[in-house]
Amino acid sequence: MLIIGSHVGYKKDTGLLGSLEEALSYDANTFMFYTGAPQNTMRSPINEEQVEEAFVKMKEVGIDPNTVIVHAPYIINLANGDSEKFKFSCNFLKQELKRVHDCKMHYLVLHPGSHVGQGKEIGIKNIINGLNEILKDDTSDVTILLETMAGKGSELGSSFEELKEIINGVNKKDRLGVCLDTCHIHDAGYNLENFDVVLDEFDSIIGLDKLHCIHVNDSKNERGAHKDRHENIGFGKIGFKNLLNVIYHPKLEKIPKILETPYVDREYAPYKEEIAMIKAKKFDPKLLDKIKNCDAK
Repeated sequence: MLIIGSHVGYKKDTGLLGSLEEALSYDANTFMFYTGAPQNTMRSPINEEQVEEAFVKMKEVGIDPNTVIVHAPYIINLANGDSEKFKFSCNFLKQELKRVHDCKMHYLVLHPGSHVGQGKEIGIKNIINGLNEILKDDTSDVTILLETMAGKGSELGSSFEELKEIINGVNKKDRLGVCLDTCHIHDAGYNLENFDVVLDEFDSIIGLDKLHCIHVNDSKNERGAHKDRHENIGFGKIGFKNLLNVIYHPKLEKIPKILETPYVDREYAPYKEEIAMIKAKKFDPKLLDKIKNCDAK
């Protein structure tokens, strides 16, 4: 069964229940959310009643909560060795783990971090130290999924080897997994026209048992550009056929696929239309024009 959804909003008034209802409006059977704005520290308390209502509704509509993904805020950077910034990132990620646990979710996607000029070796060491500190006394069952990155600037995690090095250095390896982003690995230089080769490489270096989420995004950039600019499905440099091969790959059937594609004209989420196109397995080159001309806005 295809497990597919998208990034959805999370609002103070409606919480997890509102996120679920947005996902259902896209005809999705899973979703990903942030527990607050990804760019700042403002967080509202997790409403247990809304969580319970959401779980009841998920059961009614056939969504498995174990496929729902939470994303950590972007402002966490464990690779930065500045003592105050490192301490902030560790403490904030500890709080996020608790919030994910309170939402009864099991997977938290995390950008590994940027070394901000300190160098790859030191940056990776900082990430390892941070994760060991964070997980040392954490008793939740939340798995942190290190996201594959495009490698822009001083970003770490753009190769499978770097992610494996981080995992190897963490004491509680069972608390770590990977989220593979198609735009990011394309921009990092991996060739999705030969996805079987890429997947075999991932398996040999990290292991498919560590792969728990896939972000499905096309890319505005040529392969290896290291820029990280998402494009709508089929309208970028990866292409619909190659993305479909990822989405429907038999080895990835049980892994949730999450769309993070751009809004059309920056205001309309195209997820319902993109999911329908993916389910039909037929690319519509006029899809974005149709959206722009419809009354959906």
